[in-house]
Amino acid sequence: MLKKIILTLSVLSYPLITLADQLSLNEDAPKTYIVEKGDTLWDISSVFLEQPWLWPKLWKLNPDVNNPHLIYPGDVLKLTQDENGDPVLVVAKDNDDDKTVTPLAEVEEVKEKPSYKWSPKIRQENKNNSAVSLLPLETIAPYLRYDHFFTADELAELPHIIGSDEGYRMTIDGFKVYVNRDVALAKTYAIYDQGEELFDPETEESLGYYVNLVGTAQAIRTGNMADNEPSTLKVTSAKREIHSGDYVVPVHEGQLLPSVFTMKAADETIQGAIIKAASDGREFGKLEVVMLNKGTEHNVSLGDVMGIKRPSPAVLKTGKGPVYQIEAPRWNRLVSDEETEYKMPQEKLGELMVFKVYSKVSMALILRTEKPARLNDLITAP
Repeated sequence: MLKKIILTLSVLSYPLITLADQLSLNEDAPKTYIVEKGDTLWDISSVFLEQPWLWPKLWKLNPDVNNPHLIYPGDVLKLTQDENGDPVLVVAKDNDDDKTVTPLAEVEEVKEKPSYKWSPKIRQENKNNSAVSLLPLETIAPYLRYDHFFTADELAELPHIIGSDEGYRMTIDGFKVYVNRDVALAKTYAIYDQGEELFDPETEESLGYYVNLVGTAQAIRTGNMADNEPSTLKVTSAKREIHSGDYVVPVHEGQLLPSVFTMKAADETIQGAIIKAASDGREFGKLEVVMLNKGTEHNVSLGDVMGIKRPSPAVLKTGKGPVYQIEAPRWNRLVSDEETEYKMPQEKLGELMVFKVYSKVSMALILRTEKPARLNDLITAP
């Protein structure tokens, strides 16, 4: 389970779930579950479902309801069936003496199936804002890097550092740097290096630059660029060496994240790839940050859960039998076509969640992997 904390259930706008998205219960799904202090809906859904991203179907939340029924630590959740025979979690009433339910496999033998409906209402008791939420920022914040992404045109418009009071590069706090733009006095700024240029593996188009946060600074003297006089910033935190040419951006610009992520299955049309890992490693696993080559232009939004997949190694038919394409003779590779190439499947490795979205790219946190993910692994609807 992901690390748990206490927060408020926030129901936003949920996408429609297709009929093909049928719920599959875990083999060891319990009959009942007592909500613990710090649980999240994602945690609880993972206890019952093989596909926790389909949690809205299990909870039967109505997207038109502004004030849904809340669940709190100590509440008893019962796994049962609705009037259509679909699995559903309900909150046992205080006067409900029966705190157990029949397993779904046995319920099918009962003529009259138990039927529960999710009734929205406002909880009157004050429970110190301890209602269960989906996935709070505080849960994943330790794993997020506050790096950023800019297109080449955006970088060209940003102010940048032209030098320092010491006349050389510095990696300590307290020194002064000069900026080629008038800045707001006493305002705090983030300092980024240019970082790595990223390309779309499908189109080979330049997407922009993954920039690294190298420090923060506060404006102590505003400039007068009309007279070619730079502004002065005092470095308050240096994470790594600060260079002339590093970019200056008001702190938190583009860095603000929602306090609660409403996780949901990504659009079924999504087809993309992992193009970078924040760790710069060749392989990466659970709770690592990665960049995807899809953004708002491709219907990606905050909280989207996507599957990570990898095509199995290509195999060719040859006169000597099946051979991996990479090991096949050059002639076989040159003449290969649909008749000689096996259609190898794509195997799922895990899931990730988008936490920051730009126009053509997005940043995501890997939630689960069966084996290490790699650059160019595919991302799809889960």
